[in-house]
Amino acid sequence: MVGALMTGIIFGPALLGIIEPCEIFSVIAEIGVLLILFEAGLETDLNKLRKSFKSLLIIASFGVAASLGGGFLLSYLFGQSVMKSIFLGVIIMSSSVGITVEVLHELGKLNSKTGTIILGTSAVEDIFTVIIFSVVIGMGGAATDAKIGMTLLMIFVFFVLALACGFVSFKIFEFLSEKFGMARRLSVFGLAFCFLMAYAADFFGLANIMGAYIAGLVLCNSKAEKYIEQKSEVLSFMFFSPIFFASIGLQISFNGLGSREFLFAALLIFVASAAKFFGCGIGAKIFKFTTREAAQIGAGMVARCEFPVVAAGIGMSLGLVDATLFSVVIIMVIVTALISPVLLKVFYAEK
Repeated sequence: MVGALMTGIIFGPALLGIIEPCEIFSVIAEIGVLLILFEAGLETDLNKLRKSFKSLLIIASFGVAASLGGGFLLSYLFGQSVMKSIFLGVIIMSSSVGITVEVLHELGKLNSKTGTIILGTSAVEDIFTVIIFSVVIGMGGAATDAKIGMTLLMIFVFFVLALACGFVSFKIFEFLSEKFGMARRLSVFGLAFCFLMAYAADFFGLANIMGAYIAGLVLCNSKAEKYIEQKSEVLSFMFFSPIFFASIGLQISFNGLGSREFLFAALLIFVASAAKFFGCGIGAKIFKFTTREAAQIGAGMVARCEFPVVAAGIGMSLGLVDATLFSVVIIMVIVTALISPVLLKVFYAEK
């Protein structure tokens, strides 16, 4: 995974400039991250997730609050307006579960006690992020109170429909498993269900990766789970996932950045990483996790990816983010994406 990230940086605009970002890379990358989250859902222990809901809520709250406050304070100290400072805090709120999932999978810790907490916390965090982002956009004049209310209603409707759809889909896959056994059509139907749920999440105002993760959760206790997971893993690992990680590296460029901007980028990386590591770590300690487990959870929440890039792009259209800050955000995304795997490997290393 780190190799794919570095490939994008080396051959992209940041260094050699041999490969430029393009639409085809974006499409393949999006499929890649959906497959990663679908696999994560398939490998999740739903019973552990259900039992840990209260801790997930608190850990996610600590991580979001620390990121929002840290981003605001840093931006404000660098002379930005209150509104722009709040927006930067929002940009760094959401972690990238796609990167963390791949690392935990490589380490064989995806279904461990802390691995389950990391995945669940990220899902809860995404809900918080979407709600806060919608409110902040409204404060910036991009939406009315009615539109913000409609966004929250759409999120609620999605989860109600996802629950109903999940129950029906689970029964259908159980029927197909009993009737046809482990036939290839099951993996095809599973992939179609993943994309359908991703589209539904996007339509209702959430990140499409949440829909893919929920699709995996629906099937995680089904008879077909192992078979579908094996087939989708080959598709993901051999092509789509490496392109996703390389595409992140392709987005970075150092054009127009001076010493002040690099200083700001370095501080933003520190604040973004520390906010998640200590925020989520402290939240974990409240629920009696060991210091090592709390460090594992904090490390798993450090990486950023999709949301900061999308949010910064929206911010540019609203005048809350300029081209320089956009580049700084991309640098933060790249570096935290590289830091998180290293931290996870350190804290999950056998004693």
